[in-house]
Amino acid sequence: MAIETMLVLKDISWHLPEKEILHGIDLTVPDGKLVVITGPNGGGKTSLAKLIAGIEKPDSGKILLDGRLINNLDVTERAKIGIAYAFQQPVRFKGLLVRDLMELASGRSLSEEELCDSLSQVGLCAREYIDREVSASLSGGEIKRIEIATVLARRARLTVFDEPEAGIDLWSFQNLIQVFQKLRQEVDGSILIISHQKRILEIADEIVVISGGRVTAQGPGEAMLPQLFDGEERARPCPMERGND
Repeated sequence: MAIETMLVLKDISWHLPEKEILHGIDLTVPDGKLVVITGPNGGGKTSLAKLIAGIEKPDSGKILLDGRLINNLDVTERAKIGIAYAFQQPVRFKGLLVRDLMELASGRSLSEEELCDSLSQVGLCAREYIDREVSASLSGGEIKRIEIATVLARRARLTVFDEPEAGIDLWSFQNLIQVFQKLRQEVDGSILIISHQKRILEIADEIVVISGGRVTAQGPGEAMLPQLFDGEERARPCPMERGND
């Protein structure tokens, strides 16, 4: 039986040579929940996601997955124990086919039906894409959707999406909302999304606000939304303009 708390971050701090990015972050992601991290640009959201995925290592503090300390595990080792990460700016792989990338992500061979199912969820026709290279021949929006499809195919214990709405069209974004809701119901794990989008925040079980490298607010989605929005499509503390965290 899965334990109630999946991911725990205790007193996490991390800095770049020129400045400190995260200061004493305490964060709990419950098992089987959809958690959205939001906040102003430059607040440390993407940096936190990279620490969870193992792309960066914290200067201090502890990261635990299902009660296991994972600070010393690299990104490959964390992927093996169930952490999937979708980049804000996806990586291109010249010479690697979409089919190959999705099979690598899922850890097994995939039928055309399975490939089609994952790709169609992000608005792509599998037969037009499975044998294309994951290279500059694909547009930014296409590569973004393909990466999301690879993460969906994994059905990992913890799936982290960094601004999944960036670079995709409105139809795909609306479909993606349904995908997140379906994942939450079907996958034995949790979803962590970094986003400013109100529509994504509306489906969150928990909302976490990070500003200035600290968690400034956290609570159930239904309780947090009125604090973040003033009736318009924009969250007051969460400007929609994209920036680097």
